[in-house]
Amino acid sequence: MITVKNLTKTYINGEIVTPVLKGIDLEINTGEFIAIMGKSGAGKSTLLYQISLLDKPTTGAIAVNEIDILKLSETERTDFRLRKLGYIFQDYALVPELTAEENVAIPLIMQGVPYEKAKEKARTIIDSIDMKGKYSNRPNQLSGGQQQRVSVARAIVQQPEILFADEPTANLDSTSSKQVIELLHELHKKGQTIVMVTHEPEYTKYCDRIIYLEDGKITNYDYKV
Repeated sequence: MITVKNLTKTYINGEIVTPVLKGIDLEINTGEFIAIMGKSGAGKSTLLYQISLLDKPTTGAIAVNEIDILKLSETERTDFRLRKLGYIFQDYALVPELTAEENVAIPLIMQGVPYEKAKEKARTIIDSIDMKGKYSNRPNQLSGGQQQRVSVARAIVQQPEILFADEPTANLDSTSSKQVIELLHELHKKGQTIVMVTHEPEYTKYCDRIIYLEDGKITNYDYKV
C-alpha cells in the first residue's frame, strides 16, 4: 500500500542544516498495523508526516497504492488526504467551539455531504466508540480519553484507506491509553491499515510489525508472531 524509497528530510534554518531522515526505504502492506518506535529525535513523527502527506520530503519517492504522491498538486494532495487518509494526533486537534458530533462530521462536510446527513453519520460513529449520548459535548466537557476517542471517530468517519496515529496515547492516563489502543485494535481486526508512532512498547502488542528508527535511519524490523 505504501512504498518509500531513499527518503530524506533536512531542515534548514539560516546556516543551520539539520538532517532528520537519512535514506529511508520502507514498504507497508494493506491491512497491516505498523508501529514506528525510537528515541526522542529519531525522526519518528517526521517520517509519519512525510508518508501521510502532511509534509514534503527533501528527496526520495513515496507511492500510495501506486500513486506518486509527490507529483500531486497542492489541491490534489488536499483532496487525497481528505478522501483516502485519516489522522489521530497526540493533542487531539479538535475544534474547541464545535460539539463532538460536529468535530466528527467535519471530513464529511468538507467532501460535500449535506450537514444533517454528516451529523447522522457522525452520531453512528460516536456510538461505535462507546460514547453514545456525548454528541453535544464540546471538547472542554470531555476527558482526555474521550477527546481522543472523538479524534479517532473523526479520523475514520469517511472510511480512510490508511489511518495515521502520531503518539495517540501520549497525553492520556493508563486507562484511557488502553481504551484507545483497544479501539485501534478493533479497527485493525476489521481490515484497517494503521501506521502508529509510539514510545510505549506495551502498546505495540497488537501490531503486526515494529519499525525502529535511530538517528534518522531504520535500524531494525520486528515482525510480531
